[in-house]
Amino acid sequence: MTPETPQLTAAGIDPFDESVYRAVLTRRTAAPAELTADLDCSAERVARALDRLRDHGLVGRLAGSRRRYAAIEPGAAVEALVRARSNELERVRSAADELSRLFAAARTGATYEDEVEITTGSEALGRWFVRLQQEAHEDVMTLDRPPYALTTSNPVEATALGRGVRYRAVYAPEALEWPGVLDDIRELVRHGEQARVLPGLGIKLAIADRRLALMPLSLDLNDVRAAVIRPSTLLDALTGYWEMCWKQALPLNAPAEDPLGEEDRLVLTLLVSGLKDEAIARQLGWSVRTMRRRISRLHDLLGAANRFQAGVIAARRGWL
Repeated sequence: MTPETPQLTAAGIDPFDESVYRAVLTRRTAAPAELTADLDCSAERVARALDRLRDHGLVGRLAGSRRRYAAIEPGAAVEALVRARSNELERVRSAADELSRLFAAARTGATYEDEVEITTGSEALGRWFVRLQQEAHEDVMTLDRPPYALTTSNPVEATALGRGVRYRAVYAPEALEWPGVLDDIRELVRHGEQARVLPGLGIKLAIADRRLALMPLSLDLNDVRAAVIRPSTLLDALTGYWEMCWKQALPLNAPAEDPLGEEDRLVLTLLVSGLKDEAIARQLGWSVRTMRRRISRLHDLLGAANRFQAGVIAARRGWL
């Protein structure tokens, strides 16, 4: 494995942030401006990465008015990082008993205590999704994938964004293939939604203010059932699972600095997410030939031979 290959991604460290950490490790101390030449980016971007590394306990900021940082000894720092991630996973595992109870309740139509309520039918699911968003005061977090019991659009979200509710959504690549979905997402991003895409997303989920969740129990439209989950260790576990998905997903909106236009970045993100050429062309309203020309130009820009390599290089440069 080459030194440039990201090795801390599984512990929640962004590949670009890891490259900054490696650069700091080669020096006793460093200021953001001193790392720009090695990393080929601005001092502001390096400074943001250093602040995130400090939050993860990998670097420390030295005293004084000037921003200088020193690396924390990797053995201790990385071990603490791994231990924190292990604790997150352990909290998910600890919910296994409640997940088993939820599974049994779904089969019997029963509920237990006041923590989980099972609702059935597309209309009931839709009403709960509207209610969850209308009752949110601070934050709505979603995992979104097909199929859709009612409509793919969500008019409630634009209203909630307008009153200051933060929306963070993780989409499966399959969702972007549905007619109109990508245009809807781009419009919501313009209104303030933070959108990411994650291959392999297996469930649908919505969480409001970390106090109420709605999770369909089946992806079969002939058997529409969902769990309404109130404060409990199960809700904590689902929130933790959403956070892990969010960290692993690729942004659909732009980072502050990169040489890509909006369409090029979107093409690159969809490519890395696993969509086929025909599906991407259809979503963007292009011919397959035009789309492949754009891909070829992106490969040239990145110095990549294929889409996998393009994704690795773009992620390393912080473009994704």
